[in-house]
Amino acid sequence: MDKSDKSPPAGRRGQRRPRPVSDDEAELFRQAVGPVRPLADSDRSAVTPPRPKAIPRQHLLDEAQALAELDQVSLDAAAMAAGEALSYLREGHDPRLLKRLRAGAIAVEDEIDLHHLRLEPAQQVLREFLAEARDQGHACLRIIHGKGQRSANGPVLKALVDSGLRRQGDVVAFSSAPANAGGTGATLVLLRRRRRQ
Repeated sequence: MDKSDKSPPAGRRGQRRPRPVSDDEAELFRQAVGPVRPLADSDRSAVTPPRPKAIPRQHLLDEAQALAELDQVSLDAAAMAAGEALSYLREGHDPRLLKRLRAGAIAVEDEIDLHHLRLEPAQQVLREFLAEARDQGHACLRIIHGKGQRSANGPVLKALVDSGLRRQGDVVAFSSAPANAGGTGATLVLLRRRRRQ
């Protein structure tokens, strides 16, 4: 057997190495393809592979935290009596503020009714309501959440309001409303007023 009959050695994975292209074949290729021009720097972006989609890690963390808070709310609701009055005063504030709030002596500037919502949407609506109240410079709010007497899980929305307001840094005080303004089915909230710039 003549050595010249041997095919070229196999490349990786048993594939044959491509044979070199002759000048005639290269010329035929150029004629078939036609004139070409090199890519300008501005055109090179067109062949750049797309970036992978960003993972919204903070959003995922927020969602996980919200779910954990919802679990905590249902535990709080189980421990809370339907007719129990809410009362809270942030440390360092005058107790007379809470007394005035409880008596309904501070004018309500805005209110929201949550008591026909499910827990998760109610949490989102409450967050948005508080943010809007801050933006508009409102100080006293009323949140209607119901007493939870018809709920199989107890006063879940009331517990949501209680735990949610305690976590807001600008909530000075909150209290169940007077009987003529909703009683224990509504909560009056006092926010710290923003300083004018």
